[in-house]
Amino acid sequence: MAAHTSQSVAKAAGEEDLARGRSRRTGSKAPGTSRPGLGQTLAKHWYAWAMVAPVVLVLGVIIGWPLVRGVYLSLTDANERNVARTIGVNEIEATYSFVGLDNYTAVISDPIFLQRLVWTVIWTVACVSITFTLGLALATMLNRNFRGRSAYRMALILPWAVPGFVSVFAWRFLFNRDNGILNKLLEGGGIAAVPWLDDPTWAKLSVIAVNVWLGVPFMMVALLGGLQSIPGELYEAAEMDGASPWQRFRHITLPGLRTVSMTVILLSTIWTFNMFPVIFLLTRGGPGDATEILVTQAFREAFVESPRDFAGSATWGVLILALLMIFALVYRRALRKQGEVW
Repeated sequence: MAAHTSQSVAKAAGEEDLARGRSRRTGSKAPGTSRPGLGQTLAKHWYAWAMVAPVVLVLGVIIGWPLVRGVYLSLTDANERNVARTIGVNEIEATYSFVGLDNYTAVISDPIFLQRLVWTVIWTVACVSITFTLGLALATMLNRNFRGRSAYRMALILPWAVPGFVSVFAWRFLFNRDNGILNKLLEGGGIAAVPWLDDPTWAKLSVIAVNVWLGVPFMMVALLGGLQSIPGELYEAAEMDGASPWQRFRHITLPGLRTVSMTVILLSTIWTFNMFPVIFLLTRGGPGDATEILVTQAFREAFVESPRDFAGSATWGVLILALLMIFALVYRRALRKQGEVW
């Protein structure tokens, strides 16, 4: 009886110690205790809040205020003729008025919006898919040991180091129909000159090629970092089991790059969707409006067409933001279904 009692006491003590250990690991609190309030949190972590406050303030001024102002303008009929302005010594007050969602109705019902949206989606999907494929291929090759690997890495990263507008102007010179290097090489081989920037189809292919050229270095560096984080023992074990190179790539490399790939695809999609410099500097949206995407259309509304339509431009900008937010939410839900935390 005494032995049975001592065993029960020991078992109960062991269970209590185990519960305490779980409580310490999970950070759970005993019943009846309350969580610290906002004042206590601020008092305890005041230094962290003080360090973060300048960044929050700067972001609020640079991003928050223009965003709020843009949403407000999209709900008005503001244009070049009715906004507040100064002409000489005369100050003219604003006369624009609130129109609600009329601008959104007008933009969405306009066939131009659908045309721009379709081409923007095609442009984004093409650029991101090609950039990811080339970046993965180059990262896989540069992840191997061979002579001159560092030199190759520096050469492939070079387009990323050159300012974007310099690269685009260089490509514009290469694509010149009469004096461009590409057409000179084609003419030397007996091939007629290609209207790279003068034909709608060739212009679309040209802007995609330039954006891919600019985006491959970032994709390559990010994926190369992901490849180097995969343990080499997995490849050795798979090779000993007789797995072919394609099987090792499919069952080890791709799953090991899943987290990095999801992140860089999301970032690349957002950047490409809003890639203004390549389109504007290379083709100005032409020929005609063949390469005009949503963001260049918003720019055209505000700074090119007369009278400048500030409300219409703001409406395009808000719609672009809404589309990207919807994409990010759908993308996040898809990742959660696959077991990824994001």
